[in-house]
Amino acid sequence: MSVDVVTFGCRLNAAESEVIRREAERAGFADTVVVNTCAVTAEAVRQARQAIRALRRERPGAKIVVTGCAAQTEPDTFAAMPEADRVIGNAEKLSAAGWAQARAAFDLGDAPKAIVSDIMAVRQSAAHLVEAFAGRSRAFVQVQNGCDHRCTFCIIPYGRGNSRSVPMGAVVEDVRRLVANDYREIVLTGVDITSYGADLPGVPKLGTLVRQILKHVPELKRLRLSSIDTVEVDRDLLDAFATDGRVMPHLHLSLQAGDDLILKRMKRRHSRGDAIAFCNTVRALRPDVVFGADLIAGFPTETEAMFQNSLALVEECGLTHLHVFPFSPRPGTPAARMPQLDYATVKERAARLRRRGALTLARHLDAEIGATRRVLTESRDAGRTEQFTKVSLGTPAAPGRILDLKIAGHDGRQLLAA
Repeated sequence: MSVDVVTFGCRLNAAESEVIRREAERAGFADTVVVNTCAVTAEAVRQARQAIRALRRERPGAKIVVTGCAAQTEPDTFAAMPEADRVIGNAEKLSAAGWAQARAAFDLGDAPKAIVSDIMAVRQSAAHLVEAFAGRSRAFVQVQNGCDHRCTFCIIPYGRGNSRSVPMGAVVEDVRRLVANDYREIVLTGVDITSYGADLPGVPKLGTLVRQILKHVPELKRLRLSSIDTVEVDRDLLDAFATDGRVMPHLHLSLQAGDDLILKRMKRRHSRGDAIAFCNTVRALRPDVVFGADLIAGFPTETEAMFQNSLALVEECGLTHLHVFPFSPRPGTPAARMPQLDYATVKERAARLRRRGALTLARHLDAEIGATRRVLTESRDAGRTEQFTKVSLGTPAAPGRILDLKIAGHDGRQLLAA
């Protein structure tokens, strides 16, 4: 049997899982399951541990290797699990040398169980030259890794290191190769993609990169951005978004809260007014845009009035696709040392935010009925519109096709094609 990868978390992890599979197989691993973990919340770590235990029961003879952000930030936690055979860090998981070291550790038997280096020492991010993405109709291209910001709630910089960018030429070549392999949609991914270029010669911005991709890969059908930080968006990116229909009219915003004092305590760099102004500006440039957003419920010291500001932001920004996170204290972060809300309050506020998101999604779905949308099929039965709204197909179709479909209705969660 070959290498299977179980992926948790973000699109960047999904992109990296293909590199993991390739490098592990090249190093000689077989009958191996790699668990690529996420550390963004305590729940994500719990789910990874639960999955590792389940995998050991299901595949008693397989090697189980744990990697990803949770393995990087909590190597001892996973090394202590009897179900895990090896733990490797975020730098090691993407390199031939890292997997060779892991293979040698298996051969030696008594080598240290965890192979996790100092991620803060990593200074460069190379293109990974992925040819295909198993079971996916869109391809992910990593343009950046790490983060230089230190939001008080976030453990991710300690799992990913400081921000580093992939050179533009390598990104363009990666996109060109994937498009030649018949991918209709490319998603640019990273930890903080709007910080792209700060460490490269000439300090190009994300907008420059997007323009170069659109110029040099004219056969590309759809280009999508993963999560962006609104305060880092540059003029070229807005211009490309406004003028080139190949850039998808869907932006996922890292907003986190809608109250200015909470934003300050989070050490975010935007205000409530900045978020609203950004959404108004983009909507004026591209009226068909749909916004998604990350929002945290129950941040330490959050009062009911402060929470109401976050709740109202959903309407004021016109947010359609919400990712709601109940606040989860991550050891080692400043927010973990702040006065905490009781869990019942956190959970209840997260539920209210999700209900508000369900209402705005339903409103969007209602407005789509009767429209004809270009849908990229993800499976024989489902796909996504340009605005990233899920569509249940009326007639089965091969994955990876772009179809013009009439929208007949919805079920409250997704559109239903005629």
